Amino acid sequence: MRSDSGASAKPSNFCEKFAKTVLWVGDQWLTVFAKHSYPTSPEYVSVSIMREAMFYEKLADDKVKCHLCNHFCTIAPNKRGICSVRENRKGVLYSLVYGRVIASGVDPIEKKPLFNLLPGTESFSIATAGCNFKCRWCQNWNISQISRTAKEIPGHDMTPEDVVWSATQHDCKTIAYTYTEPTIFTEFALDVMKLAHKSGIKNVFVTNGYTSEEALSEISQYLDAGNIDLKAFRDETYRKMCGARLEPVLDTIRRYRELGIWLEVTTLVVPTVNDSEEELREIARFIADVDVAIPWHISQFYPQHRFLDAPSTPVEVLHRAREIGIEEGLRYVYEGNIPGMGNENTYCYKCKELLIKRFGFSIIENRIEDGKCFNCGAEIDGVF
Repeated sequence: MRSDSGASAKPSNFCEKFAKTVLWVGDQWLTVFAKHSYPTSPEYVSVSIMREAMFYEKLADDKVKCHLCNHFCTIAPNKRGICSVRENRKGVLYSLVYGRVIASGVDPIEKKPLFNLLPGTESFSIATAGCNFKCRWCQNWNISQISRTAKEIPGHDMTPEDVVWSATQHDCKTIAYTYTEPTIFTEFALDVMKLAHKSGIKNVFVTNGYTSEEALSEISQYLDAGNIDLKAFRDETYRKMCGARLEPVLDTIRRYRELGIWLEVTTLVVPTVNDSEEELREIARFIADVDVAIPWHISQFYPQHRFLDAPSTPVEVLHRAREIGIEEGLRYVYEGNIPGMGNENTYCYKCKELLIKRFGFSIIENRIEDGKCFNCGAEIDGVF
C-alpha cells in the first residue's frame, strides 16, 4: 500500500523532536497521563453512554452471543463478556464504553510502533477502558483491566466529532485506536473512522489481533493500517499468559494482508516466555511466509503488572532476534524500547543503504524520495 505524497528527503530538526524520545520508556508515560485524563470520581454507567452493540445474536432465555472477537462469549442477563465492557441487559447486548475515552493524546506515529507508515508524522490516539486479553505483563494494565474490578467505567466523554476535530487541530495525519484493545470499542471506533476518512485522516489499529472475521470485514472498509501484537508462537503461552488462543491471531495477520491493510507486527520479547531462538525464528518465518514486506518490531520487556519478577530483556537477545528476522528474509526488522542501543533504522532491502535514521521515536534523517530508495530507486514497502 502506498500514498501519493513523498516523504521529505531533508533531515528533521533533531533538537525539536528529541523530547519525544523520552517516550521510549514505553507506556509508563501513559500510566501517568491516563490517570489525569479522566475524572477522579467517574459516574456510574448510564444509559447516555450505553450503545446497543454490533455483532451479536440473541439466544434463548435472554442470553446473547457476542461475535465481536474470537472469544465468541455467550453472555447471560446482567453479565458481561470477557472484555468486561459489553453487557447483556434483558437480552440486548450493550457497549458500555461508547464515547467514554479513558486516554487520548498526540503521539509520534513511531510510538505505535509504525515505522513504515507516514514516518515523522503525528497520530491522535484514543482508548476506552477494557480489553479482551488478560496479559500478565500488560504495560497499560491500569486502563486495560480497570473495568474488571469496578462497576464504574472511567473516562471522559468525547463524540466522534470531538476526536476528529482534535486530530485536525494537531495536524495529525492519522487517528490511532490504541493503548487498550480497539476491538472492544468498535462501535465508537467505526463512527470516528468514518468521519476521519471524510476529513482525509487515516485510521490505525494497534491490536492484539483477536477481532472476529465478521467484525474485521466491516472495520476494514475504514482501516488503513495496523500493528498486531504477536505475543508468542505457542498456544500454551497465549492460554496461560493472556487467556486467549494463538491461531485466531495468526489468522488475523493473514487476513490484514488479504484485505490490503498496511500491517506491521510487534513481539515483546519476554525472558523465559518467548525469547528462545527457536520460537523467535518460528515467529519470523511465519511473518515472512505471509509477506516479507511486513515490518517486525522486537521490543524490550520491562517488569509490569503481574510479571514483576522477570528481568528486562537483555539487549543482546534483541540483537539476535533481529539477525534471525533478517536470516528468515524479512526486509524490515526493528529493535524497540532501547534507543541508541539497537537498530531502529530503515534500510533499503535491495542496496542496503540507510534510508531513515532514528533515535527512539525521532527521525534524524529521511532519505526516502517519493516512496523510493534515493540510491537505487527500489520502491520501499509502506505508506510514504
